[in-house]
Amino acid sequence: MLSKLDTEQYKKYAIIGIVGVFIVSIGLRFWGLGRFNVLVFDEVYYAKFANNYLTNTKFFNSHPPLSQYLIAIGIWIGDRLPIGQDTTNMLTGSLHSTFSYRWMNALFGSLIPPVVAGLAYQLNQRLSFVFLATLFISLDGLFLVDSRYALNNIYLVFFGLLGQLLLLMASNKVGTSHILLMLGAGISFGASVACKWNGLWFLLGIYLLLAIAIIWKLIKFDRQDVAISNSLIDRLAKIKLIEIAFYLAIVPLATYSLLWIPHLIQNPEPNFIGVQWAILNYHEQIKNGTGVHPYCANWYTWPLLMRPLAYYFKQYKPNFYYDVHAMGNPLLWWFALLAIFGSLWVIVKSPWLIVNRLKIERAVLAPIREINLNYLSVPLFVLINYVANLLPWVRVTRCLYIYHYMGAIVFAVMGLAWFVDVWLRSNSQIWRGVGITTIFSIVASFIFWLPIYLGLPIETSALSWRLWDFWIFNWI
Repeated sequence: MLSKLDTEQYKKYAIIGIVGVFIVSIGLRFWGLGRFNVLVFDEVYYAKFANNYLTNTKFFNSHPPLSQYLIAIGIWIGDRLPIGQDTTNMLTGSLHSTFSYRWMNALFGSLIPPVVAGLAYQLNQRLSFVFLATLFISLDGLFLVDSRYALNNIYLVFFGLLGQLLLLMASNKVGTSHILLMLGAGISFGASVACKWNGLWFLLGIYLLLAIAIIWKLIKFDRQDVAISNSLIDRLAKIKLIEIAFYLAIVPLATYSLLWIPHLIQNPEPNFIGVQWAILNYHEQIKNGTGVHPYCANWYTWPLLMRPLAYYFKQYKPNFYYDVHAMGNPLLWWFALLAIFGSLWVIVKSPWLIVNRLKIERAVLAPIREINLNYLSVPLFVLINYVANLLPWVRVTRCLYIYHYMGAIVFAVMGLAWFVDVWLRSNSQIWRGVGITTIFSIVASFIFWLPIYLGLPIETSALSWRLWDFWIFNWI
């Protein structure tokens, strides 16, 4: 089975598949961006704030400014393009096309699948795993929806993932390449935080992995006898403490601070320190509960997709509606949650597998023997980053929304891709069937809910089939 999958022809098809997924991803994000000539959901803030930078209008922003800078750049460029000018409005405070304040989000959203592909390749060079990770993140509805409107979560995730990708690339390099990649990683992490403070969670995930790497480095095992030799942890263990302090602390902080300069030139009051306190006080004053906002969703509801968020709803004609729901691909999210538990199980069992070298008898573990010496890299990376992006929300008492889960779900999706790849490589026909069934069910789920991701006209009964309101689900 493995010998067939490792042929040059297979690699060629895998690369074609990855490129094909990227092209489809771009098309879905750019198609019909001007469909709603209004400000959708939080575009009433971010598109207006972006326009304020262009008109030199003073204002207070409850988040750091980078995403609004990028939207403003998109507006400036978009207004000068010969395309997308069929729908315009004054809702931002100036006359702009809807395409102009949305296309930059679509561009960055289209770039997330390639960054995920790069991360997957750094963790495990199997192109089948890379393809599945790229495919699955492209089939997520929440990422698709947030890529089509002038919102800031896409930028946060993009820069956070890019920072991690550059860091992993740096761990395999020496000399000038290593320095430049480490510098790029630090800048990217700072940029993520400069979109939203929870961009710190991507850096937290790296800190946790580096802590594990340092501890691992101190343990005096015979490296030839340990199954994770030359793995992710061994690569990270090569990064020096002084590099961690400079590139992953000083550089992100400097980047975050410098990115405030354009905003502070236009809005000198409050000053840099004062605006940080103002943002903190703003979010601490936001309460929780449906009385604050009907779509508030506590952190523990996100993995099960219990309360997605309606961005737009309008009657199109009798018995037909436009509906845009910011919700994940249900089957993808639920399978990805199982993959998180599976990753935890593999890691918990790993000392038993490594130290004692016991023969694996369970069918579910049998395929893992074929992943060679690096099989722990993906589940460890996935689990640590998932926890780092989810658990900090546990103590947050303000109203939260399902899009706050975007930083965590991307890693769960990568974990699912790894398990499916393992199943497809199994000698067991049953596990290969499970892998194939998982892929096709996720694709079918995406197609089924696609009308409410893209905001296509949908008939009442068809809409009711897609918006569940029973048991623990409240999707309306």
